[in-house]
Amino acid sequence: MNSYTFRLLNVFAIADDPFSGNPLAVFEDAHGLTDEQMQAIARQMNLSETTFIFPSERANARVRIYTPSFEMPFAGHPTLGTAQVVRSLNHAGDSLTLEMKAGIIPVAAQGNRWELQANAARTRPIEATHAELARMLGLEVADIGERPLWIDTGSEQLIIPLRSVAAVERASPDIKLMAQHAFSPIRGASMSYVWTTNDAGEIVSRFFFPKTRSIAEDPATGSACANLGGWFVATGVALPFRQIIHQGAAVGRPSLLGLRVEPRGRIFVSGLVIELGRGQIGL
Repeated sequence: MNSYTFRLLNVFAIADDPFSGNPLAVFEDAHGLTDEQMQAIARQMNLSETTFIFPSERANARVRIYTPSFEMPFAGHPTLGTAQVVRSLNHAGDSLTLEMKAGIIPVAAQGNRWELQANAARTRPIEATHAELARMLGLEVADIGERPLWIDTGSEQLIIPLRSVAAVERASPDIKLMAQHAFSPIRGASMSYVWTTNDAGEIVSRFFFPKTRSIAEDPATGSACANLGGWFVATGVALPFRQIIHQGAAVGRPSLLGLRVEPRGRIFVSGLVIELGRGQIGL
């Protein structure tokens, strides 16, 4: 029997709350695990994502990312949390790179606050009307903001601006309509990210996706935060641009994400990483 050590971390956490942010399991050395075993482990952990570290000839480490159902080419909170583990294991310092299926992702830290640079954004228009999006989200047509877009900075998602915090809070997607209007053929999955600006000028967001025949909600979604940066680039927001994103309150996991968009559309996502514990699985 082989033993595989993992760490449990919270990413996009709030400093004084050990149970904030998005949970992540990181397996320190995945050598010898098959694709099927990694998928089974991710299903066992039953977190948004579980990552597996391998050696890389192109970066500080190669990383595989699995949800309980499928493998992902890129995701934000697994990137930041795994970077902290790689730094600890390899004494890699505060600036490193991770090789993922989406490419080489640069990551840097100040203490345990990590920042990744996402890929350049690719966009495409949506086919659904505002009325169809409203029905999909359980909202009124007047709740849908201007220019919903498909954005891809490593993981394509449907980015939908809403007109109020109340609309974000009321959103309750229909799984069948999600499959119809929010399905990405690039990803082979449905997902939607809704957001608005609150009275303090900060962003409030939620991220929905199907899971085991029902709609699940992510506590903090770094890839969607990066895609939101791509939305701002595509819609002509003046750069440079910084924002704070609040996510996760609806599922009892309040989270804080930092978004920075620099000239020429360079997109950065940041957040605090907290390690909670360690364990082993024998196979």
